[in-house]
Amino acid sequence: MRIAIVNDMPLAVEALRRALAQAPEHQLLWVAGDGAEALRRCAEQTPDLLLMDLLMPVMDGVEATRRIMAQSPCAILLVTTDSERNMRLVFEAMGHGALDVVDTPALGGADPAQAAAPLLRKIHNLGLLLDRRDAEPPPPPPPPPPAANRRLVAVGASAGGPAALAVLLKGLTPNFPAALVLVQHVDAVFAAGMADWLTQESGVPVRVARDGEAPQAGTVLLAGSEQHLRLRRDGLLGYDSGPDDYAVHKPSIDVFFDSVARHWRGDAVGVLLTGMGSDGARGLKQLRERGFPTIAQDQQSSAVYGMPKAAAALGAASEIRPLDAIASRLRELLV
Repeated sequence: MRIAIVNDMPLAVEALRRALAQAPEHQLLWVAGDGAEALRRCAEQTPDLLLMDLLMPVMDGVEATRRIMAQSPCAILLVTTDSERNMRLVFEAMGHGALDVVDTPALGGADPAQAAAPLLRKIHNLGLLLDRRDAEPPPPPPPPPPAANRRLVAVGASAGGPAALAVLLKGLTPNFPAALVLVQHVDAVFAAGMADWLTQESGVPVRVARDGEAPQAGTVLLAGSEQHLRLRRDGLLGYDSGPDDYAVHKPSIDVFFDSVARHWRGDAVGVLLTGMGSDGARGLKQLRERGFPTIAQDQQSSAVYGMPKAAAALGAASEIRPLDAIASRLRELLV
């Protein structure tokens, strides 16, 4: 994979160089000292993956992510010091299309391989996402019996997702009569912070889903573990580690959507928002084949038109709508 580094700190750049040197399958393409330089370099030589710092002079990582995704789009991994203290910036950058975040590797430790492992693991997983090839989904289970008194909205998002989720939640009425379960590609360590950020941005209370709880009308739950979130046969939510042959991410949108298609006994709507790759497309198709309405975000309003595009190509979406029209459509379907 061709990788570029955007960081103004020489020690951080050296730590990243040493980490990448442990994985010879990767090529360091170039290094930029700020976001403005990265914007120019991406236009000249776009990398497969950009390791983007957040706090930089001239142009910070949030603005650089926004402009790069608009002008020379590529996969962006945020690599920064003390990411937990900069969660607001992390979610802003992810709202513009950054895929994930990891702390900068420590330099000069006793075990360089151990220090580099989290970064290399992220890069490996993103490589799987970029190279992923679709496989045939399993045949759909038979349709569930109707039960109009239980309503669920299952939502999946990835790159660009935090901002899109905030817009979606803002559009729902305070007494929206359905449970919402959100699966966003984000590490477990950031899930609680993201739930708080979504609450502040949208005015709708969001919290991390707990193992063994049932989706309840009026609640908004966010998948919050490095395991998959599933709806179990008994109608409760549960976390587990798999295995799933087609799941690149944990939590996986496909895995959650598939579990809803199999086990939800009531009305449901599947929604697939902006994101890179195709996670969620096959699961959305499973929901549609069960007779549930399914909505994919349109290209014009998507920060990254990957997952919704894959859903459209599979015929998984019964409707394709701009982001700002999805909440009103959910009210029409479920209120």
